[in-house]
Amino acid sequence: MNDNVLFVINAAKFEQKMIFIDSLATFGKYCLFTKRVFSIPDRWAVFGKRTVGEVSKLGIDSIPLVLVISVFIGAVIAIQMQLNTTSPLIPAYSVGLATRDIVLLEFSNSILCLILAGKVGSNIASEIGTMRVTEQIDALEIMGVNSANYLVLPKIVAFVLFMPILVILCMGTSIVGGYLVAVFTDIITVSKYVYGLQAMFIEWYVWYGLIKSLFFAYIIASVASFYGYYVKGGALDVGKASTDGVVSSSILILLFDVILTKLLLQ
Repeated sequence: MNDNVLFVINAAKFEQKMIFIDSLATFGKYCLFTKRVFSIPDRWAVFGKRTVGEVSKLGIDSIPLVLVISVFIGAVIAIQMQLNTTSPLIPAYSVGLATRDIVLLEFSNSILCLILAGKVGSNIASEIGTMRVTEQIDALEIMGVNSANYLVLPKIVAFVLFMPILVILCMGTSIVGGYLVAVFTDIITVSKYVYGLQAMFIEWYVWYGLIKSLFFAYIIASVASFYGYYVKGGALDVGKASTDGVVSSSILILLFDVILTKLLLQ
């Protein structure tokens, strides 16, 4: 093995080591950031007022996006299930059953949160990042305010509390999307679709989706806030932090999706 090959191998190993060290440093920084965020608010009245405002901005403003996406996804799932289950051995009502379970188990929580990571996560990161580069956060610190707690905790609490509502809306609207396919097309009859929705229903699937959504909502709000809070530079760096926050949130959502699925569906 010549010297050039050894140099390339050692350089690759060194780069992997540095990435691992940077990841550990970022995780430690995130843990310290979380400790500051979850301290007792100085004024509960201010905290409550800000939380209500964040519910409106992060939750209620996301409802139109959730409804539009859910209707079309529910319709697409129903169409694809019908087109791919044409075997006479498969009962016709399986389209409704499969549409229901796909929506409850995966789309209404994991896929929805991946979509919201782009909308809500980028909004949070850019807002806090802009406050950082314009020195508004520094001004709060000078006044003796715990800026992490004041800015971030209302966002996390508001989004985590409102996320189950978005998930329930997504579940219902997606199923309605499939129902509209049955009503306005001849792909499947309405009676078979409705019967499939009712067949072999497992209530735990609804709770499973809601539980997962709480974890994902926390990931989206906290990770986006973390990247926005520690922005350094100018407007371009705010955009980069917003992108990094969305990417990191999406990766963590997929990771915890696997972990929670293993724990909750054993």
